[in-house]
Amino acid sequence: MDCKLMYCCAMCEKQFDCKIDHNEHNKWLVERRMEKIRHKILIMSNKGGVGKSTVTANLACAFHKAGYKVGIADADIHGPNIPKMLGVEGKRLKSNDDGIIPLEISPNFKVASLAFLIERPEEPIVWRDAVKYDFIVELFGTINWGELDYLFVDLPPGTGNESITSIDLIGKVDGSVVVTIPTEASLLDAKKAVLFSKSHQVEVIGIIENMSGLICPNCSHEIDPFTPGGGEKLAAALEVPFLGRIPLDREISSRADKGESFSILDQDLPSVKAFKEIVKKCEDFVNAKV
Repeated sequence: MDCKLMYCCAMCEKQFDCKIDHNEHNKWLVERRMEKIRHKILIMSNKGGVGKSTVTANLACAFHKAGYKVGIADADIHGPNIPKMLGVEGKRLKSNDDGIIPLEISPNFKVASLAFLIERPEEPIVWRDAVKYDFIVELFGTINWGELDYLFVDLPPGTGNESITSIDLIGKVDGSVVVTIPTEASLLDAKKAVLFSKSHQVEVIGIIENMSGLICPNCSHEIDPFTPGGGEKLAAALEVPFLGRIPLDREISSRADKGESFSILDQDLPSVKAFKEIVKKCEDFVNAKV
């Protein structure tokens, strides 16, 4: 590769005159970034509204609290909510000759998101696939992630172009985590996400059943707004691990709305215990592959 520019071709002022194969340069660039990251984990759902981004943010926070160097690549182009959940909405990224610098919201915790690049977060992102491709290359190639233990990729709902492109560009990933809630429609879509992952040679680390049960704040009795257990049954039927049930928790949602996802991990809550158990299972999964 003759060009050693640490930016994707779409950001190069010479892109229209350059004779170098743009796809080859972009792949080379992503490879250089990804080789410094020990583990890459995709967070998926095939349905919106199941709490995928909330799970991503809290899972990354839990790994960081356990002492790991972590990053979140917010690939959910049409709903880039990770910065809001982490209290950094409205921030802007800086750049140098080595690429764009991800926002370090805490020592050894880096985030990159489309939300850092748009002027008004309430406006919809109306992009065709070619523009989405350029952004995804920027996210994994132009962003200078540096050395990380874990990079969590918050994929958009569905099994479309953004997910396919992310997997193709990143190359070797450790696996995917599929988030669902215990409703028939969500479980059906979660099954599609598992099959999509397998069809692209991405191992499934496991299924998380989110919004599973609710502890009454008055009497501490457990209430089931949805029929519980569907996620575990689906995991058994598809022969993939079940990572656990995360109960509905007003504290998690309210702190995410306030940008205080970090602070929830200090609380003695069933949801926090569930996240810590999921961290242990993910650790065991990736360490077994080493």
